[in-house]
Amino acid sequence: MFLVMSNAAELSKEELIKRLEQQAATIDTRDQELASRDQELASRDQELASRDQELAQSKDIIRQNEEKIRQLEKDYLQLIRERFGRKSERYIASPDQLRIDFGDTDDAANAAEGLADAVEEAELVPAHLRRKPRKKTDRSFPAHFPRREEIVDVAEPDKSCEAHGEKQLLPESMWDVVEKLIHIPAQFEVLVRKYKKYACLNHKECGIASPERPTGIVEGDRYDASVAASIITQKYGYHLPLYRQQNMFASSGWTPSRSLMLNILQNCDFIIAPLLEHFRRTLKTDSIVACDDTGVTLLYPKVLPEFDDDDPKQKRAAEVFEKALTENKSSINAKMWAYRGVNVPLNVFDFTVSRHRDGPDLFYRDFQGTILGDCWHGFGGIAMDSNGNIVRGACNAHARRKFENASDYPADRDVWMKFFHELYDAEHLADEQAIELQAADPLSDEAHRERELLLRRSLRQVRAKPVWDRMKAELESIEDRTENVVLPKSDFRKALNYLRNHWTELMRYLDDPLLPIDNNECEQLMREVAVGRKNWLFCGSISGGERTAGLLTLVSSAHRANVDVWSYVDDVLRQLLAGQTDYDPLLPWNWAAAHPESIRQFRDKERRAVKARKQAVRSHRRKQ
Repeated sequence: MFLVMSNAAELSKEELIKRLEQQAATIDTRDQELASRDQELASRDQELASRDQELAQSKDIIRQNEEKIRQLEKDYLQLIRERFGRKSERYIASPDQLRIDFGDTDDAANAAEGLADAVEEAELVPAHLRRKPRKKTDRSFPAHFPRREEIVDVAEPDKSCEAHGEKQLLPESMWDVVEKLIHIPAQFEVLVRKYKKYACLNHKECGIASPERPTGIVEGDRYDASVAASIITQKYGYHLPLYRQQNMFASSGWTPSRSLMLNILQNCDFIIAPLLEHFRRTLKTDSIVACDDTGVTLLYPKVLPEFDDDDPKQKRAAEVFEKALTENKSSINAKMWAYRGVNVPLNVFDFTVSRHRDGPDLFYRDFQGTILGDCWHGFGGIAMDSNGNIVRGACNAHARRKFENASDYPADRDVWMKFFHELYDAEHLADEQAIELQAADPLSDEAHRERELLLRRSLRQVRAKPVWDRMKAELESIEDRTENVVLPKSDFRKALNYLRNHWTELMRYLDDPLLPIDNNECEQLMREVAVGRKNWLFCGSISGGERTAGLLTLVSSAHRANVDVWSYVDDVLRQLLAGQTDYDPLLPWNWAAAHPESIRQFRDKERRAVKARKQAVRSHRRKQ
């Protein structure tokens, strides 16, 4: 300090000021350099931040592209399964296993046949799966067909022999007899009815006496019930729209207008309405009624009909039509519902303009029992509003299908597919044992049914219940994973959530032997609507959709009873026109018992053969 002071004292004032100024300038220069460096650093930080942002965006784009690729791969595999995969939902070891597609050429068919023969010759196919030699079938035509004989002679030169003269005619018993079936298109005949009249010639006030005219399908009784039965059967049994039926009738010499056929259908729907209401009441006596639905296009009407706001279905229709008008739509996605009795063999169809609860809510309003269907939230609402009178049973085929369609997590999927395989094996085993018991100890139908239910309940508790316990344990272990965690948006996670959310409904069949494990039989009724929809395309009005539902109910129930549909519809129309009000004899199973000649025996044989073949395959698989 002393030295500094002494040095400062030695310096002149001017020199000291000059030195301080120099030091201040140096400090300013350094400050400027530091500020410049700070600007450079800030600019570099901005560049780095921009690069980081660009890198993050690039990573995000890459992630999105990878997700798109995974989705495309999933869609591709799904398309491959739909094109080349199995159509049946029965269990296979790997859902991704595809069939060999040989195409549609004759060479491919021969190659497939050759491969099948080679496999059988090498004895690689189990005995129960080997093709059996064709049985000699009776190829004669039914005896009740009318027959006319035609004698065919040889040509004149062949009747003689140059060496021995004219040949001798052999006895008729040695002639070759060949039957040839001839088809004649439907024939019509006109019944001319002449109604007698009586009058007092001398007393005109007595009036004229004449027989009472019967009630007909159309005014004037010009068309018989057989004509109406043909139109109904062909449209709703064989799915032929009216314009195709017009061509078929024309080939027989009668060309009805489409408006006439539509008029006949409308009047028949009015005639059978009381019988259909009896069908609904009878179906509701069942303890289990399954339900499913499918879409039907409904054209938007040019003139809106008047709706009754007190009717829930009409009120909903008014809301849907108003929304369609606001959105300028030309059609509406309406719904066709099917209600199938598990114990009461009736199929009842219903038509609504949307998939809201109005249709099922009205049907199940006075029902007590179990609703079997998918896990649509509307069924849950119906059950909650029933004060405990209705419970829900869910379809395990829906749950199984979600696991089968989940292409991610294949190892986990295989585990769950095996679970469902075991559940269905328990059902098939119950069917087999019931048939074996009936063959060993024949009982009445009622006693056999009771024994079958006891057997099914026992097998479900012994074989299926432990499987559900293992499924629950597996579900909990998946939630506790720390590795290979199931992503929340994956298809496999959706399948797990579906199973967890509807666990009680899916397990309900274990305690009720009458309740099927799935809703497949009711879902198959949707094919009747889908096949028809491909032909008639749409419903032109609400009344048209309701008419379709009513006539489908009549035809489908007759088909389920395995009777000739035309014969059933024809007789039902005749009895209703005659004033029949006792509808119990017109229920399909009662009608079949009274008309055994109309039962389609060949269908029973086909079903038994198919069922026996499936049981043999399942039995062999369980033994492996």
